Amino acid sequence: MKLATRIFGEVEIDDSKIISFPNGIIGFPDLKKFILMFDEEKGTDTIKWLQSIDEPSFAMPVMDPLIVCPDYKPEVDRTTVDTIGELSNDDLLVLVTVTVPHDLKQMTVNLMGPFIINVKECKAVQTIVDNDEYPVKFPIYEILQKNKEAQQ
Repeated sequence: MKLATRIFGEVEIDDSKIISFPNGIIGFPDLKKFILMFDEEKGTDTIKWLQSIDEPSFAMPVMDPLIVCPDYKPEVDRTTVDTIGELSNDDLLVLVTVTVPHDLKQMTVNLMGPFIINVKECKAVQTIVDNDEYPVKFPIYEILQKNKEAQQ
């Protein structure tokens, strides 16, 4: 399947990689099919894009929360997660949305509303965590800079 996206232009989509969100995502309940993409040319996959199949102009930057919050262990409503099948650690992928304002130093991630993805079943849900210690706007710019310096 070909998809004309805002960020990546026209791309070929492998149907087996489509992630289904049976309940949509928070704020966009009608968007139910996504694919996870990253910019191969830039050689970085720290920030990926959750690209909507239903609405090709819609894509959200996402990342693994463990990159910026190594002790991230969200408590989530089990009944919400059960809708995407049985999860084992090998089949589980957790991503959080990234907000990238004009001033990159103000970049944040939303640790309160993670995406829980069952990789084996290609099903996912966005949920609100029960623990209060995870904010909607967790600053990440300095953490990413330190990580980058440590790799050089």
